[in-house]
Amino acid sequence: MIDALLAKLAEIAEIEFADVVIGNDIIEGKLRLYIIDESFLDVWFSRQIIGRYAYHWERRHIDGDVFRWDNAKHDVWKSIKTFPHHFHEGIDNIVHESLLPEIPDQALRYILIYVREVLYNNKFGENQED
Repeated sequence: MIDALLAKLAEIAEIEFADVVIGNDIIEGKLRLYIIDESFLDVWFSRQIIGRYAYHWERRHIDGDVFRWDNAKHDVWKSIKTFPHHFHEGIDNIVHESLLPEIPDQALRYILIYVREVLYNNKFGENQED
């Protein structure tokens, strides 16, 4: 069931977000989306705990940033209005409430729109002179 969901999400990413997603793999039960700036987005759903998820955009090797939407019940984030749902913005210790939709395909679209905005607001892809 999760594998079918991951395959559906991969198709959404590659069709609807072809300007930022350049490929995908399903590795060890998670979907990895390869992004045009050489970063990647991992999509994971627990097979043991129904409803547990993590969407992890890894950019540390590019600019030191990591973005993650998840619902791990870490007590340190209990003050977050949407607890246990939360968003790590840039580094693990900067955490905000999460506005991520609950339905996986809507959540993926929400995140890939965010990815697109970050990339293009940083003028990714423009010809820049050295």
